[in-house]
Amino acid sequence: MCASFAAHMKSLRLTLAAFLLAGIATAHAADSKKDSAKSDKKASADKSATPGKSDAMPDPVAVVEGKPISKAELQKEFNSALAAAGKPASDLTAAQKQQGYHEVLNHMIIERLLLKRAADVKVTDEDVDKSIAQFKAQIPEDKFNEELKKSGLTLEKVKENVRTSLKNEKWIESQIADKVAVTDADAQAFYDKNADKFKQPESVRASHILFAIPQDAKPEVATEKEKLAKATEERIKKGEDFAKLATELSDDPGSKANGGDLSFFARGEMVPEFSDTAFKLKVGDVSDPVKSQFGYHIIKVTGKKEARTVPFDETKDKLVAYLKEQKSRQAVTQLISSLREKADVKVNLAPLPAPSAAEQLAPTP
Repeated sequence: MCASFAAHMKSLRLTLAAFLLAGIATAHAADSKKDSAKSDKKASADKSATPGKSDAMPDPVAVVEGKPISKAELQKEFNSALAAAGKPASDLTAAQKQQGYHEVLNHMIIERLLLKRAADVKVTDEDVDKSIAQFKAQIPEDKFNEELKKSGLTLEKVKENVRTSLKNEKWIESQIADKVAVTDADAQAFYDKNADKFKQPESVRASHILFAIPQDAKPEVATEKEKLAKATEERIKKGEDFAKLATELSDDPGSKANGGDLSFFARGEMVPEFSDTAFKLKVGDVSDPVKSQFGYHIIKVTGKKEARTVPFDETKDKLVAYLKEQKSRQAVTQLISSLREKADVKVNLAPLPAPSAAEQLAPTP
């Protein structure tokens, strides 16, 4: 399975929590917009957010191609999503719960449609174990076990879910295989049409030793830091290793472990005092102490690159991968949309309220 396709299909693998959080975020955004409206609208919103008898969940909540999804099944998945997200139900408003139920139910419907069509797809125990091992390799063992416990899932249930997801992935891949091919000519056409995207500005690679000055520091602290910077500069001029001194003395935690290396950067990507000095130095040169808003820097330039346009041959493989990912995303979205649209699905949950005109016009925070 291509990497881009697998990355896209993460949205269908054990992602109830993500679906729920997306719903919560949407509902929260709507709530925020309501809060900024006039008081009479806010009062109306508060009233509508209070669940009454008419808000009772129907049972079944949906029927998918003749098979019901019960209220209990939806509630179980909803609770699992909350547990995985670390979000107590008591923290949710009525609107957020309603949005969350719809998001989880939609996920369950899609899963059922896919499961039926992927029923005959073969997935081995080795496939499942490999997929889980790849996931576990990205996080510490104790963190994996913690997340497993928090989600309320057993390892066997995770394996079952992964097997289902892999079956779905393989089925979807078989449906879109002829829609994601990308030729060198396609990549060349994209390159020619987007020439500006492949221009690289002049850049410089530099290392630095920072003697940080807190914003609220007294004048004598700044004076002491300047003296320390000058003393360090003298040590470098006498032959001491720049990288070693950076590791020992620099107040920049992001670069000191790498001997002060900041890699390549273009003009304007650093504060002006730092950038101007770095671009004036020759490769191998070391600056006098340079004062910026962060403190005093001693800068050493270790490389320079002239402005250029990246040749097509140099970026072709990345372009082909990028275009395949885009095609995969589009094809999967269209397939799922078509599948959902054509299937015999009846949703019994009360529909979500339509956004008001004010909510539609207001910018999303």
